[in-house]
Order: sequence, then structure tokens, then C-alpha cells
Amino acid sequence: MEKRKINPVESEAFRRYGRVVKGFDCAELFAALERTPLPADGTVYEPSDAGLEKTDAFAQLESRAFGGLPIQLGYCNGNNFLLNALEYHRCSELNAAGTDLILLVGALQDVDPVSHTYDTSRVEAFFVPAGTLVELYATTLHYAPCNAAPGGFRDAVVLPKGTNLPLAVKPGTEGEDRLLFARNKWLIAHPEAGLGGEGAFEGLTGENLSVK
Repeated sequence: MEKRKINPVESEAFRRYGRVVKGFDCAELFAALERTPLPADGTVYEPSDAGLEKTDAFAQLESRAFGGLPIQLGYCNGNNFLLNALEYHRCSELNAAGTDLILLVGALQDVDPVSHTYDTSRVEAFFVPAGTLVELYATTLHYAPCNAAPGGFRDAVVLPKGTNLPLAVKPGTEGEDRLLFARNKWLIAHPEAGLGGEGAFEGLTGENLSVK
């Protein structure tokens, strides 16, 4: 497996994918995030967590960062070193890093418009320090964070309400519809990740990248 060069999230290279967000008081949010589960193997994702949504940051993020749209505040925690898949939404996603972590990202514009495949050699890796709030643009391919240290990672995830929940209508089998995996979630998986059995479109070509 090929390992990516890891750039700081504050670097110029990250500007095409997102930005570091300032001006939000997330101290209470990070304290609550420390109480969420962190599996020793693999990752856990909860789209909406009552404890996180009781924090002062929730109202700030809903009214300011998402302009009053209803949001959900959950978490993605665990131990992970592989790319495995890439997803995108029709909106930005905010990530509040409770620990140091690494984001593997790409550009939606580089997905082949006919086959909907994506070459993993285009992926870039960015180090996000603990306590950082990051916006990932709607055109940014991303998935679960990766470890920046052996103890795992904690990441609070902010998205419009309903994102990543099960689909109410079964998607089609042609074009981009093949990628629709959950509400507001289009997913391209690597064949080595074993997500095809869950209905994921296995369209990542090249190495299943590792941060080890």
C-alpha cells in the first residue's frame, strides 16, 4: 500500500478542499466529545448525538455556520489507517477534531464523469490538530479520518439534518445514482474495503492508501 505525504491543514494545498473555521467556542463540545465511545479497532459513526447537541456550540453552528438550516451533530471515532472509500454530499461538512487526526481528501471534479471511478493517486492527506474546526466543501471527497497517533481519534461531524440516514427511496442503477448510498451521501468504495456487499459502488482504482 502506498503512503501519502501529509500536509498541515493550514497549508495552501488545502484551500481547494476546505478551510479552517475560526470564531466558534467549541470548548464544551470538545469536552462532551471526550465522553463518546472510541473503539480500539475500526470506527464508529453516529450522525446525531444528544450529548453533543446539548452543547452551546450546536446552536452557534446551526445559526451561523449553516445559516439557520436544521443540522445534526454527531461523531466519528476510532482507529483507522486506510482510505477504504470516499464520499461527498450536496453541502459542506464541518469536522471538529477532538484529537489530532488525518483527513484523506480528493476533488469531486476528478471523478470520471462517465464511469464514476476515481484514481486514488489523486488523494491528498492533511494533518488536523486537536481543537481545530474544519469545513470540507461539497466538492470535497472524504471519508472517516485516520489516526495521527496510536491512541485513535475523535471527530465531531456537523451536517444538515438527515444526512447519512437510510434512504427512503431505493436509488437507480445508472450514472451517479449507483453512488447514492444514504441520504445526501454518494459513496465510492475501494474493492479491498469490503463495502460492496453493503451495496457500495466499488469505483476507487489504484492503491487503498495507508497513513502508516
